Amino acid sequence: QVQLVESGGGSVQAGGSLRLSCAASGYTFSDYRSMGWFRQAPGKEREGVTVIYSHGSTVYADSVKGRFTISQDNTKNTLYLQMNSLKPEDTAMYYCAADPEFRLLRSVAYFTYRGQGTQVTVSS
Repeated sequence: QVQLVESGGGSVQAGGSLRLSCAASGYTFSDYRSMGWFRQAPGKEREGVTVIYSHGSTVYADSVKGRFTISQDNTKNTLYLQMNSLKPEDTAMYYCAADPEFRLLRSVAYFTYRGQGTQVTVSS
């Protein structure tokens, strides 16, 4: 059974940093072509944040480009999201996701497997 478990969320002040982790079990990274993060703020639609593909390329939403970095550690079956220069508008629940096919950033919230989320709160 595939399971994704996020951790690393918390409360920070604007300008601060956080690193989210997503531990995967039940599959290995090589089994999935697309892995990524999406977020959802209260009262707002889910937003694709970033995707990393099995061949190593990455894509980011314009709102986080230059501030967030996605990476993975295949030896630990863990996906990461390094978030720097955080802004209050980054406040949301963050979810990781994985899919066996190549998928676009806009569909990351609909990937085959998704975690339960970790809360990120950025205060001004």
